[in-house]
Amino acid sequence: MDDRPRNLKTMLSEAKDTSELMIDLGYAALYFGDNDMAEEVGALEERLNSLVHEMRAICVMAARSPRDADSMASVLQVVSAIERMGNAAVDISRIVTRRLGIPRALVADLAGAEEVSHRVRVREGSDMAHRALGDLELPTEVGMSVVAVRRERDWVTEVSGDDIVLPGDVLFLQGAPAGIPELRRLAGAPEYEPPTPPEDAALSDLDRAVDVLVEMKNVSEVAVGLAYSALVMRDHGLAAEVNHLEDRLDDMKERLEVWVLRSASEQLDPSPLRGLLHLGQAAEEIGDAAQQMVWLIEQREELHPILALALGDADEVVVRMPVRVGSPAEGRSLRALALETETGFYLLAIRRGGRYVYRPRLDVVLRADDELIATGPDEGHRLLAELCGYVLVEDDETGEDELVPV
Repeated sequence: MDDRPRNLKTMLSEAKDTSELMIDLGYAALYFGDNDMAEEVGALEERLNSLVHEMRAICVMAARSPRDADSMASVLQVVSAIERMGNAAVDISRIVTRRLGIPRALVADLAGAEEVSHRVRVREGSDMAHRALGDLELPTEVGMSVVAVRRERDWVTEVSGDDIVLPGDVLFLQGAPAGIPELRRLAGAPEYEPPTPPEDAALSDLDRAVDVLVEMKNVSEVAVGLAYSALVMRDHGLAAEVNHLEDRLDDMKERLEVWVLRSASEQLDPSPLRGLLHLGQAAEEIGDAAQQMVWLIEQREELHPILALALGDADEVVVRMPVRVGSPAEGRSLRALALETETGFYLLAIRRGGRYVYRPRLDVVLRADDELIATGPDEGHRLLAELCGYVLVEDDETGEDELVPV
């Protein structure tokens, strides 16, 4: 860590990105049964722990008055929540490293999650070979982002747009499942056949447990996205939604435990069921960390300005985008817009008439004056703005992005 900047804003942004990368790799290791990837989560934990220690030291040194202490306490609260998410990611990876096992049905169901893990090997002569990742613009072209690269025996987890993709590289990505066919075409890979569940028409207790677990994964990830949004925008409505989601996670974890225990009598070998319980605990822990962050908003605690700056400067940005009358998005369904594959942005919620609709269904039709709460790569921000009827320009005085109506 000696060569890393000691700027608190930079470290906060890096810690957020690292914890999210750990979660993505943890689920990917589980999906692919990849022990090396799971071990890489442990290596990232060391980086995160070092960042957390340095940030706490800086916060202590910066508190020179009671007012400074109150302000820095908000930073320490967020740092603690980020550390908590990283620990949950390690727990997910240990399902692989300790060979706890998971049912085959879970791997098949994870392929149908709202955001999925995928890996692809780049072939010589493909559209990806010998090109920089930034030039490929995968987040906006296919709705998937590269989270890690395996090159022979080496791992690259600090992925940048300047990195050149070489033939033989194995890319690990996270994003919308709809983008997988185009992704594999660009990499020159054969068509993808997702894993299928066991052929058994009867809905068993194990099936119910797996369904609950996939829902817990989706809900916990939305809760984290909304929590960061609430902090950046200081939005009490979003904070309330995070609390609602955390309550749902608690309920789902209880249901999961019931289904797992009931299915134990059906299993000849109950050992894979341990992995389900560990995964449920990790998903709930991620939701608890999100709730820990929005407590600051609920209690109207003074937030240090560095939080909004750092969280807005991470690899994925949080935006609030209003839908203008006559824009391309007005009157169209989310399915028709395909935001994730067209812009790279994942829609967390829609604010409509003073209320939030989180995780909106694909058949929801957008209306004028809807506000989209979304997270995604900065390069897709302009595309999302255009869909909603705006041109994104940088304000020369403030240096911040400004929405100019078309």
